[in-house]
Amino acid sequence: MSYENGQGVAQSQAEAVRLYTLAAAQGYAYAQNNLGWCYGKGKGVAQSDEEAVRLYTLAAAQGLAHAQCNLGWCYDKGKGVAQSDEEAVRLYTLAAAQGLARAQYNLGVCYDNGKGVAQSDEEAVRLYTLAAAQGAADAQYNLGLCYVNGEGVAQSDAEAIRLYTLAAAQGHASAQYNLGVCYGKGKGVAQSDEEAVRLYTLAAAQGDADAQYELGLCYDKGKGVAQSNAEAIRLYTLAAAQGNAKAQHRLNEKQRSSSSG
Repeated sequence: MSYENGQGVAQSQAEAVRLYTLAAAQGYAYAQNNLGWCYGKGKGVAQSDEEAVRLYTLAAAQGLAHAQCNLGWCYDKGKGVAQSDEEAVRLYTLAAAQGLARAQYNLGVCYDNGKGVAQSDEEAVRLYTLAAAQGAADAQYNLGLCYVNGEGVAQSDAEAIRLYTLAAAQGHASAQYNLGVCYGKGKGVAQSDEEAVRLYTLAAAQGDADAQYELGLCYDKGKGVAQSNAEAIRLYTLAAAQGNAKAQHRLNEKQRSSSSG
């Protein structure tokens, strides 16, 4: 791990892999999991989903939560193994029971969507809540959506705002966008075009098409920012290229207006 992170020694992924391999061969679960991750990402070794699955399986059999979660994700996505929602749920459940936030979030998504398990908004909320309390941004965002829609929990714009704010502060683009919408509309928070623009800007910089569109609209109308047709067109173009229908429509309107003018 010191070689992988360059802590106290020159960073070397190849040397990290060599050492993980030695420890994994002796049955050390943490090394098996970390080496599996290296194979999954192709970090310091030729990428191989199948080898990642083999190593995660060894570590998961020893009860290592991170390996159970990683293996569950492989089954979830059919990476290196035949896709199986049921096996993904089984593995996420084992890891979630050990308090692993990422597993709690992933399992929450399964319950939310009824994927590999009977759909349950209440169970999704319970699991998102556990993961969100540990600071998992994805869980904070999804739990915020549950509060907005009153799914599995009593509807509360204020609680949604609180959760979006926590996730947005960690750089979660969708949370930044949704929080921006709340500020733009004054929903659950004091209305502020300027704060909406700030949040849209953060999300748009990460490639969020909806944020790019909304930010373009702000520049188009001069809401919370100095009016700029050029910046509006730039942002509409970015969002339109990702298939955002509203941005495509606005861009067409701008182009027609420009040609007729």
